Amino acid sequence: MSSPSKSRVPFGLSRLLLLGLAAAAVLAGVWGAIGRADETAAVVPAPAVDQPLAAGELQTAVLAGGCFWGMQGVFEHVKGVRQVLAGYSGGEKATAVYEVVSTGETGHAESIQIQFDPAEISYGEILRIFFSVAHDPTELNRQGPDEGTQYRSAIFYADAAQRRIAEAYIAQLDGAHIFGSPIATRLDPLKGFFPAEAYHQDFLIHNPTYPYIVFNDLPKIADLKRLFPEVYREQPVMVGGAPAPS
Repeated sequence: MSSPSKSRVPFGLSRLLLLGLAAAAVLAGVWGAIGRADETAAVVPAPAVDQPLAAGELQTAVLAGGCFWGMQGVFEHVKGVRQVLAGYSGGEKATAVYEVVSTGETGHAESIQIQFDPAEISYGEILRIFFSVAHDPTELNRQGPDEGTQYRSAIFYADAAQRRIAEAYIAQLDGAHIFGSPIATRLDPLKGFFPAEAYHQDFLIHNPTYPYIVFNDLPKIADLKRLFPEVYREQPVMVGGAPAPS
């Protein structure tokens, strides 16, 4: 059984029909999700090269790893994260529109912008979660049922320090043969991040029974809780509200 594909779910369907589809698919989705969690989550070591925790201004990380619904949902449950925006990075501002990005011809990837407190969590630890439970870093232009350059695995580094940490970590994980295939994640300089449309923000939180979410994304959050209990928080921080307590 293949998992529900986000790219083939028409947003013009009525909410009532979507709920009907969710009810019909939830049992199959839960069963498939259990298998997915066991197959793809990987325990990875902490980065050997990182910046120490220290008080200072909030920092940002921009990452791409498939559909931004699940990526956003994972990091909204991480302690030290203050906000996660779903959006687009890699292309021009004029083409940062969902329907246009979905053509795969804009240079954009569905991405998230993570705002985090460097006194509570480091950039390297953000990457550890990214490589471990948020997506499969051995797939370049595909995640789960979604294919195309807009679903690519990428780290958009903001400065030389972020690039150094990311390069060293990829080399560390590849050298330790953590995954069955080499890491395919691209490292690209951050040229801009453009927030996605309002209906994409906090999509996982607002639509927990949506078939795509049940099958592809809820297992990632379960993996985060299981593999990283020290950084997991039950109450997620939301774009549309005050940050949840850690």
